[in-house]
This record gives sequence, C-alpha cells and structure tokens, in this order.
Amino acid sequence: MRTAAVLIAIACVGLLAVALARMALDRPPSSGASAPPPRAPSAGAPTGVTPTAATPTPRGPDTGAAPGIGGTPTASAAPSRPVAPKRNVAPLPRRTYPWHTGIVSTTFWVGEIFDPTAPDGSQRISTYDARWFEHYGGCDGVVVAGECRTERRTAAGGWFPTRMTPRENPFYLDVPFDDLNDPVGWESRCRVVPWADDPGYAGRCTDRSFSYLKNRWVRLVGPNGATCYGQVQDAGPGEYHDAAYVFGHTDARPANRRYGGAGMDVSPALNGCLGFAELDGDTDRIRWQFVEASEVPRGPWTRLVTTSGVTTD
Repeated sequence: MRTAAVLIAIACVGLLAVALARMALDRPPSSGASAPPPRAPSAGAPTGVTPTAATPTPRGPDTGAAPGIGGTPTASAAPSRPVAPKRNVAPLPRRTYPWHTGIVSTTFWVGEIFDPTAPDGSQRISTYDARWFEHYGGCDGVVVAGECRTERRTAAGGWFPTRMTPRENPFYLDVPFDDLNDPVGWESRCRVVPWADDPGYAGRCTDRSFSYLKNRWVRLVGPNGATCYGQVQDAGPGEYHDAAYVFGHTDARPANRRYGGAGMDVSPALNGCLGFAELDGDTDRIRWQFVEASEVPRGPWTRLVTTSGVTTD
C-alpha cells in the first residue's frame, strides 16, 4: 500500500515538471520587450512571401535599352558601343639647325623710317604685316619732333620699351629671305625651308596668306656671349632670297654687301639683351640658328609672344 502511494506521488511530480516546462517555452521573453510584429508585405508582393531588400541589377552599356529583368543584360540585349579609332598625330621631327657665325647685325625698330625713298625704307610695315605699326602698338622707341627713334633698353625693364606698351613681342628680327612677296623666295620656299613639310606647314606652298618664316624662333648669341631669343617678323637686310645663307649648312656669308655686310636686323630689345656696343650701328657681330618653339626657354622674350598671321592690307 505504501509502495503504491509513493509511485503515485512520483508520477504526479513528473507530470507537474512537464507542465511547467511547457509553460516556460510558451512564455514571452523576460526582458519585457515585445517581439516586432511580422513585416507586412509590400504592395504587389505575392501573399505569404516576405520581400527582401531590392538588389540593383548591374547596368550594361548605355544603349538606350532597359537592362534585362533579374540579371545582367546579354550581348544581344545591349550591344557594345563602337570605339572610335585613335588619331595618329605626327610628332614634330627632331632637327638641329646649323649655326651662322660671325654675322654682322644692325638694329631696326617698328616705326623707323631710315630711307623714305627706298621700297624697304620704312619699318611702319613689314613684308608680312601691312599694318605692323598699328598691330605692334606704335613706335618701338621714343618720338622726338615727330620722328620715331630708338632708345637704350635695360635688363631691369626686361629690355621692353620705356615709353609705350607693345601689343606684340618686342624681341623681333629679320632674315634675308622673303617667302611671300619676293618672286624667287615665293617660288622656292617649299624646296628650301627645312620645316615646309612639318605639321602646321605642310600643304601650304601656294597659300598667299601664309608665311613659313613669320613668327619662327631664332636663338642668338651676342658679342659678349649673352644668349637671347627672338621671332622673325620681317625680311632683310638688303637681300630677300638668300637661301644659301639663311638655310644652308656651310656657314655661308650673307649675299648682302650694304650696311657693313649685315646678315640680320634685330630689335632694340635684342640689341640690349645681346649686349651690343652700338645703339644703331653696323659693327656688332652675332651667331644665330633657328630653333623650334619647344626649345625656347622662359625669359623676357616669352612674356609676349607674337602669333598673328599675315596681313596684306
């Protein structure tokens, strides 16, 4: 009898333990925070399916067509845009121009009139610019009693004029080859000018509005070794198709026999920069060579670079 009572008690305790365990499983978390309600499906989502965050579909080339649904567009749906072929730009040739040594240089300046009876006696115009005086900005010097005269320049002022503000490069010069108005120079220019076939020059042999010489850069070394740079803006002195001297490789002497046999005129800025002994003489000697624009170092000669083309009227 006692044994049966004990067994019944044990069974009751077991049933009670099972009931308590089930109650514990069904009870909410003890932290007091209620679990969030299930997220409502977005509009248009199938019933019973919880939507996930949208993943962007990778976009193909922008051809105007929408990308394929559910994945990356195939080649047929979004054809590749054609690639433009690369342009081949011809590089400028590397060329070393010959030196011309022991050359007498005289000085000229915009606005000078040294011989009113000579066809080339006025520097109010140049062979490349019929309005040189106007385009340059006036007398490249000082006006005394109505006459345009030169002046001495100084390094402190960058060799620039002291009484006027130039509109073009005051570091200018001429060489005795006129490729525009001299008949021989015009006819032969594409045969004798070394850069005639370079990019920017090729194909313009018969172009009357184009000069192969205007604005070209020249390196000059003065009597005392000073190196300066200038741009061609006129032709002369004295000769106008002296190709053997201007473009030759034998250091030929200038054909000109006037003005001390000068083979070049330089501006007042170059006169000062090169250290000429004479302000307006014919005894200073220089050496010079053509150079490419890319070879010209920064200096007072690059402060105002002339880029204007030919002006005929």
